[in-house]
Amino acid sequence: QVQLVESGGGLVQAGGSLRLSCAASGRTSSSYAMGWFRQAPGKEREFVAAISWGGGSTRYAESVKGRFTISRDNAKRTVYLQMNSLKPEDTAVYYCAARFSVGSGYVTYAAQRDYAYWGQGTQVTVSS
Repeated sequence: QVQLVESGGGLVQAGGSLRLSCAASGRTSSSYAMGWFRQAPGKEREFVAAISWGGGSTRYAESVKGRFTISRDNAKRTVYLQMNSLKPEDTAVYYCAARFSVGSGYVTYAAQRDYAYWGQGTQVTVSS
């Protein structure tokens, strides 16, 4: 089992920045790929960004490309989502997710069904 805890959410003005963190605990000795998803009020949860277990590959939703950066520090068992140039439409609950990954350290996953473990979410609100 892997437990995930997100932090770093909050209220920010449009154009501002936030950095989300996702700390993993439990069975983290295995290689695991990570992802960030978000769910806005009245909408389905959607993919935001993903990173391979080795950190050598990343993937982003078109809506956040060039503004968000996903990274990881395996020594700290933490994944980050740096969010810049935030827009009101980025307002959502942000979730991190994890799945065990084998083979190449360059595989990323963008589908929710690919992930086995989820955090409780952290609220991000961007005011206009």
